[in-house]
Amino acid sequence: MSSNNLSCTLRFLFFFAVLLAATMTVLAQDADEQPVRDPAEAEAVIAKAVSYLGGNAYLNVSTQISRGKFSILRENAVISFQSFYDVIVFPDKERTEFKTGNLRNVQVNVGEAGWVYDGDMEVIRDQTEIQLSNFKKGIRTSLDNLLRRQWKGSARLEYIGKRPATLGKRNDVIKLIYDDGFEVEFEFGADDGIPAKAITRRTNANGEDVVEEDRYAQFVRIGNVLTPFIIDRFTNGVHSSRINVESVEFNKRVSNDIFSKPSDIKTLRKSMTL
Repeated sequence: MSSNNLSCTLRFLFFFAVLLAATMTVLAQDADEQPVRDPAEAEAVIAKAVSYLGGNAYLNVSTQISRGKFSILRENAVISFQSFYDVIVFPDKERTEFKTGNLRNVQVNVGEAGWVYDGDMEVIRDQTEIQLSNFKKGIRTSLDNLLRRQWKGSARLEYIGKRPATLGKRNDVIKLIYDDGFEVEFEFGADDGIPAKAITRRTNANGEDVVEEDRYAQFVRIGNVLTPFIIDRFTNGVHSSRINVESVEFNKRVSNDIFSKPSDIKTLRKSMTL
């Protein structure tokens, strides 16, 4: 065999080896994320996460009161932030007060209804359809909604497989598919069940695909329950906002009065906490 033919043969074998390795890698990744239809696989992932967060103590949380900061980020820098005071009565009552300087805003949702106080305009009004839809989406994509199985009867689970995480670790991936087609994926540490991400996909007004990820971090023990004190939002891989929780209280008594739409601003201001 001439030296030229030998050189061509070696180049062909090298190219074939690289192509084969790349193909095997793709196939391995595809196999890793091939959906497993048996919901028992997904239920096992949920059970592990619930155990990590506190087991029955976590499942028996009925109310949650949080304080902290909500920040908007651009190019990894904070461009604005608000203090917040948030009261939740599970599964679908929530009142959030926001404060920026001397400006205060309030958003309240109870099931399918809701109202807001616009501190800039100093008006109390019913929420728009978009605001109500966003609240509904927020519940559907929340970790608590998944782990406490409040989606039962309106959605189903699939186990997707494992994905690379960080430092050589992998995450278990499950998907919650609602009857109307809405989908959200959740990732949990495969070894320990630590909640890692919630992922949704949508198409914006320009027809562009948008991937939104909520990433959980800094889990803090409150009594017998672990809860994330940092939730980062990434939009198409770009860090867009952060929730910094400063304090949390569980199972405190909450008056239904705080969710009722007030008749006037003076009455509302008496009920504000911030």
